[in-house]
Amino acid sequence: MIAVRAAVVTFPGSNCDRDLAVAMESILAAPVLRVWHQETELPKLDLIGIPGGFSYGDYLRCGAMAARSPVMREVVRRAQAGVAVLGVCNGFQILTEAGLLPGALIRNAQLRFVCRWVELEVATSLSMFTGGYGDGPIRLPVAHHDGNYVIDAEGLERLRGEDRVALRYRDNPNGSTADIAGVLGAQRNVLGLMPHPERAIEPLLGGSDGRPMFKSLLMALA
Repeated sequence: MIAVRAAVVTFPGSNCDRDLAVAMESILAAPVLRVWHQETELPKLDLIGIPGGFSYGDYLRCGAMAARSPVMREVVRRAQAGVAVLGVCNGFQILTEAGLLPGALIRNAQLRFVCRWVELEVATSLSMFTGGYGDGPIRLPVAHHDGNYVIDAEGLERLRGEDRVALRYRDNPNGSTADIAGVLGAQRNVLGLMPHPERAIEPLLGGSDGRPMFKSLLMALA
């Protein structure tokens, strides 16, 4: 099997970049390139990870400044060319701000930081990220203050019609429209989600329901 060429981008304020890189290396069984946000070029890659954290201190809007970092121009170009991009938590916010995903992430409905495990439904298995999941709910942790996914009625109808809702909350922790926890890009090679699959790859971490996401990527990309 050919090794997957993966990279994780780090922004000022990222704090889940190492977690994401370790999870990728553990399951993809290949080194993961660490990329600083000021880079303007990337080597040939199969997968780019945009991690969680508080990029640029969440000033202006969460992810707004990071979306304008030099590296994001190249990330957008690669995504448009078909490279897989996974954005987790703050990474999801960055991908919406960069225009790779529709909608926006705003303050949680209860105006409080939410940090707990949540149950999710895999809304579609027809993607390189979710193809490894079977029937039944999964459990992943969330940790965010601005995880309330909003999208207008027309955009929501488009997401549903194109089967691009990837994950839904069973007990919505933040007020997200239609219980949406993760969405796919138009080409289905970009996924943004608020829950953290990289924090759920070993039973010792509290659960391992994040593993099938990375295994699915391995099977799709290798």
